[in-house]
Amino acid sequence: MALMKRKRHTPEQIVRKLREADRLLAEGVDLALVCRTLEVSVQTHQRWRVQYKAMRPEDVARLKQLEKENARLKRLLAEKELDNDMLREVARGNF
Repeated sequence: MALMKRKRHTPEQIVRKLREADRLLAEGVDLALVCRTLEVSVQTHQRWRVQYKAMRPEDVARLKQLEKENARLKRLLAEKELDNDMLREVARGNF
């Protein structure tokens, strides 16, 4: 069996490939052939299926946007906590 070249797929590409796989499987195509057509292994397909379940491409875009916003808010909170900690140290006279 030939090894497939490793690729990185964006979440949008993954969702598109999963929808294509669903279409082919509904037509009665064998899973191994579907995976070969999509150029992914059966294991990768199964992992994606668990990870992305029934997400639509717009859901993935929204999820990425929320994750980005969440990271920004966490960074802001961390900076605020550092500022508060510095102010407490100054107030104690330990500078």
